[in-house]
Amino acid sequence: MNAKEAIKTALVSTKEILGWYLSDLSDADLLVRPVPAANHIAWQLGHVISSESHLLGQLPGAQYPKLPNGWDDQHGKSGATMDPPKGFASKEEYLTQFNKAREATLAALAKMSDADLDKPTQGNMAQFAPTLGALIMLQSNHTLMHAGQFTVVRRKLGKPVLF
Repeated sequence: MNAKEAIKTALVSTKEILGWYLSDLSDADLLVRPVPAANHIAWQLGHVISSESHLLGQLPGAQYPKLPNGWDDQHGKSGATMDPPKGFASKEEYLTQFNKAREATLAALAKMSDADLDKPTQGNMAQFAPTLGALIMLQSNHTLMHAGQFTVVRRKLGKPVLF
């Protein structure tokens, strides 16, 4: 296995885990906060989608679909604290947007060379992920970190333990 195959494996597996954790949740379930002031799943999904589209937009040849108007505001700091939450998308819309973003990442990765993976990351994320390969892995880990937070909401809702 080479670096691109390893990165692809991480991206695909975190995509599958996220979908698995959402599979039996309703739109209303996505708005449940595990504890007061914690981010609900809908906000977290929108945040993950925004970050994938914006942070990885610097990949050579990356072409991310435009997010719906107001998406970044809804899933930014002000949207996180909105209580009660309103104006969030449906589970279907989040999965559609997430899958489009992840497919764009996978398509960009497929076009990259090993040398491209070693190119320096631009902007403030360089301190966390100094190369483009590290930046892609950071996004995969970011997805998994948020998906892990979904398990607390699943427990609160009495859903089965999946993993």
